[in-house]
Amino acid sequence: MIASRRFLSLVTSISAALVLSACQPTTEDNQSNPAEETSPPVTDMPHAEHDGMADDTLTNDSDSSVSDESQMSDMLRDYTRSMTRMHDEMMIGMRYNDPDTAFAKGMLGHHRGAVEMAKIELKYGTDEAMRQLAQDVITAQQAEIDVLNKWLASHPDAAKPKPNTVAMQQAYAKNMENMHGEMTLGVADPVPDMAFARGMLPHHIAAVDMAKVQLEYGTDEEMRQLAQDVIDNQQTEIDVMKNWIAALEAASSNEDDSSVDENIEHETTDNKNPDNSDNLDNRAKEQ
Repeated sequence: MIASRRFLSLVTSISAALVLSACQPTTEDNQSNPAEETSPPVTDMPHAEHDGMADDTLTNDSDSSVSDESQMSDMLRDYTRSMTRMHDEMMIGMRYNDPDTAFAKGMLGHHRGAVEMAKIELKYGTDEAMRQLAQDVITAQQAEIDVLNKWLASHPDAAKPKPNTVAMQQAYAKNMENMHGEMTLGVADPVPDMAFARGMLPHHIAAVDMAKVQLEYGTDEEMRQLAQDVIDNQQTEIDVMKNWIAALEAASSNEDDSSVDENIEHETTDNKNPDNSDNLDNRAKEQ
């Protein structure tokens, strides 16, 4: 569909901007106030362009398509804003010197992003399995958000970089780049439930990767335990999403195959039963 391709082009452009801003962090900004490090909102211009694209498409589509594309515009806008907020907060954590504090701050933004995505699924999705997963994500990750907030309140960042600070920051930067690229493609899916599954899947995979970085560089026992809990819990949900996506894609493939077989059968039947007028002509020639 033309509109879907345009939506994909839009979110791909946004992903490129997010990836560029997630280039390897430096330690020069670590002394600044975290609140001042938050990147400015980047959604205004893309949204204006997006609305223009939608308006142009609506003039060429049918009335039923108009309703569908209008809804998708809203959903993609919601996902884009959510991803931008998550990216901004995670970038703050990536600039921290202390590995434990960097993990806590980065995972805090990551979890908040997951909760927002889950609420978007509850707003637009209809599949019961994905809606239940969304509710589970909200419940579990909100509990961990509370733990992270409490821990961060008494654990400020280190004043100076540590020997492993640069390696830790680079590991998180690579993780963010991979996550945002895959998430952007995922949420561009025209089916709301599939958009959620394909967007949340790389999000969860990134959480597991972040937790592994914490286990490699972190030393705080509470944060190391939280990292292990993230790996255990989110790996289970990763398997759920992979299986759900595979089942849906298999069902769609079977429907396509059945449609092709039906067309072939119709063509074969038509060839075996030529038009009656042709039969009459042949009989006339024989006489």
